[in-house]
Amino acid sequence: MDAKPTILVSEKLGEAGLSLLKEFANVDCSYNLSPEELCTKISLCDALIVRSGTKVNRDVFESSAGRLKVVGRAGVGIDNVDLAAATEHGCLVVNAPTANTVAAAEHGIALLTAMARNVAQADASVKAGKWERNKYVGVSLVGKTLAVMGFGKVGSEVARRAKGLGMHVIAHDPYAPADRARAIGVELVSFDEAISTADFISLHMPLTAATSKILNDENFAKMKKGVRIINVARGGVIDEEALVRAIDTGIVAQAALDVFTVEPPPKDSKLVQHESVIATPHLGASTMEAQEGVAIEIAEAVVGALKGELAATAVNAPMVPAQVLTELKPYVTLAEKLGRLAVQLVAGGSGVKTVKVTYASARAPDDLDTRLLRAMIIKGLIEPISSVFVNLVNADFTAKQRGLRITEERIILDGSPESPLESVQVQIANVESKFASAISDAGEVTVEGRVKDGIPHLTKVGSFEVDVSLEGSLILCRQVDQPGMIGKVGSILGQENVNVSFMTVGRIAPRKQAVMAIGVDEEPSKQSLKRIGEISAVEEFVYLKL
Repeated sequence: MDAKPTILVSEKLGEAGLSLLKEFANVDCSYNLSPEELCTKISLCDALIVRSGTKVNRDVFESSAGRLKVVGRAGVGIDNVDLAAATEHGCLVVNAPTANTVAAAEHGIALLTAMARNVAQADASVKAGKWERNKYVGVSLVGKTLAVMGFGKVGSEVARRAKGLGMHVIAHDPYAPADRARAIGVELVSFDEAISTADFISLHMPLTAATSKILNDENFAKMKKGVRIINVARGGVIDEEALVRAIDTGIVAQAALDVFTVEPPPKDSKLVQHESVIATPHLGASTMEAQEGVAIEIAEAVVGALKGELAATAVNAPMVPAQVLTELKPYVTLAEKLGRLAVQLVAGGSGVKTVKVTYASARAPDDLDTRLLRAMIIKGLIEPISSVFVNLVNADFTAKQRGLRITEERIILDGSPESPLESVQVQIANVESKFASAISDAGEVTVEGRVKDGIPHLTKVGSFEVDVSLEGSLILCRQVDQPGMIGKVGSILGQENVNVSFMTVGRIAPRKQAVMAIGVDEEPSKQSLKRIGEISAVEEFVYLKL
């Protein structure tokens, strides 16, 4: 019998990648399979490599009958793979996130320069038999300010190239290490400063709940009149109807777009048809070199996974022994939510670099494996503003890539080791906070929590003791401790039919300063949050999504 594993490649892959695969396995290249044909073939395969066209759903994993060990996605996005089903069936999912970097950055610069000099519009004009030199006067790039929104792999490469064009480059990214930005000659600034001072704005952020339609009417209104927008990231980060309005009113002079909310966009799209817009059909990764690079990257990841090596590009959690997962499950949820809370309390600018996690437990050190908890804290810190999927396999690698240093400390408690942990504390050093009360006496953004009756609770913010269930979302208010405050805030939320699940007040001393933590089931409107902020005794407040 042939002992080689079998790899099914269901969409076209570069020859360099196929050659790597064939050295290690039997390779079956079967393109354009129907869902039924894929389910029939998959029971004979150890690995499957797809691009974006093949739907790898629960039926595929069930049809594999446990044989399928790895799914490789040749590219970044994994929307077409059912991660939950993959994990349940013990199948690792890997992607190829780095090979497209230079291609995407180059396309961003191509759109930037083409837009500045009206290349697409002038080309169409000449081909229509016209000669309109006066109509297509462009703008120079030298000395202009480019704001790079998202300073990851692609964003930083765009910044390098823009510096070479003589542009002044600023960037916004809560995770970008300031020293890395400084080395390129880029200044990290807040979101509002970036969009309000830039002549050109280039988007390189992932599409998450936090970034969806982040360029909207409200933020377009903050921009300089005549700003120019480039997007080679994800279409959904722009409110496309708001962009049309901003162009029509003159706030935005031009836009150059490679990605759209719906792809392909409707033929009658006002945005695509607008004379001030350059549109390309998602060409960011479309270079010969990038396609070959993706093929090699995914082939190496799949072969490594089949050999049993830990894959740095894994995007789903590996199987954890059931008894361990059952015991740690509520603490896993607590760890991720503390990470999410902590990073949302950080004000943009300097970047998150140093995080300390403190576990209080009566368990012996060798009886408590904190790798999964650490991974979930990293997941909470990174995922809200990143397209990376963090799990036990790739957490430390992902943190290191972003210049994030995680240290762990244990406090050994006396008493019964019946529960694995008494509390978990997350501290972020050397940052400013958008909620000053979250800064502890030691000068660090600090949140602490514990599990009560199986439910994660927030028990400390900065130096203030609180007790609020980490379900739904959270409003934190620092206020003067006086009668009627709970009623005033509750009344505002009640008028909007926002249900309060928990409310607690931590204070320094009676009638002094206090922090009120309010758990809410629904997201309050901006107007309601503004009204809470206008209560005279409220000194600061923040809304946090869990």
